[in-house]
Amino acid sequence: MTATDTAALLEDAAKQIADISRPDLQILLRRAALRLRNAAAVSMEDDVEEALRNLAGELGLTRNDTIRFIVREWMEKNTYLPVHCLDEDGDVDGSA
Repeated sequence: MTATDTAALLEDAAKQIADISRPDLQILLRRAALRLRNAAAVSMEDDVEEALRNLAGELGLTRNDTIRFIVREWMEKNTYLPVHCLDEDGDVDGSA
């Protein structure tokens, strides 16, 4: 389950707090606590943290999403992951 899924479940539970069962609420809260505990698993030097904060702000992403983005880009550029190729014969709808 992704962080987005967990956040959506928590928001839905908050909207319907009277209708959600106690065991379901306990499960959601335990998942949220686990995610929070693991959120800062990757620590960097101060200068790297500052650069990450700046880049995250420019991209409008969270710190963790920025790290995921950087790792994915690096892995694609270094052929550890397949690169998303554009179809050269496809239509571009007036933009290149």
